[in-house]
Amino acid sequence: MKLDIFNIDGTKASGKAELSDDIFAIEPNEVAIYEDVRRYMANKRQGTAKTKERSEITGSTKKLYRQKGTGNARRGSIKSPLLRKGGTVFGPKPRDYNFKLNKKVIQLARKSALSLKATGEAIKVVTDFTFEAPKTKQVADILKAFELEGKKVLFLTTEADENIYRSAKNIPGVSVLEAYKPNTYQILHADVILLQQSAVSVLAESIIPTVEEAEA
Repeated sequence: MKLDIFNIDGTKASGKAELSDDIFAIEPNEVAIYEDVRRYMANKRQGTAKTKERSEITGSTKKLYRQKGTGNARRGSIKSPLLRKGGTVFGPKPRDYNFKLNKKVIQLARKSALSLKATGEAIKVVTDFTFEAPKTKQVADILKAFELEGKKVLFLTTEADENIYRSAKNIPGVSVLEAYKPNTYQILHADVILLQQSAVSVLAESIIPTVEEAEA
């Protein structure tokens, strides 16, 4: 797959970027995408929800009245779940929601997400750029040039760039990551991905390692 390369002012640059069909043009696997997004969301959960059960409530365990003959429910002590401020039945307890997936499933999910974005023309390759100093207006100008104001945009850079990151952090919906970092959820969450030209190979190698890396 070949995509046009753009300058940060929105004009076309010379040449085209070569994107691997093994990553950007596969048949998306919806099951892998679903499982990887579910894993990401589950791993973000704190798991601290907790309610007090009957044995944890402060109060007397004395039976309020005799078992029969009063016409009331036989509910036992004041800690009964039937009463206001009583213990909770089978309430939530602190737990770990994390779960793991096979690396190949995660890899397939990322490739599927990138393929969806590529076929939807939601990936744009831009020439490498950096800023001399952090300035929000510089990123805002890029968004304006590509008509992306108000959209969720993911910038993928070749390496960590503090100036680009700090320039974008005050713009709602805009995020900046190194090309090897985005997961399936972050790829799908973005309306458009702006991928630096030299970051194409970094992103590809993070999903499908080169022969030398695989042997190492």
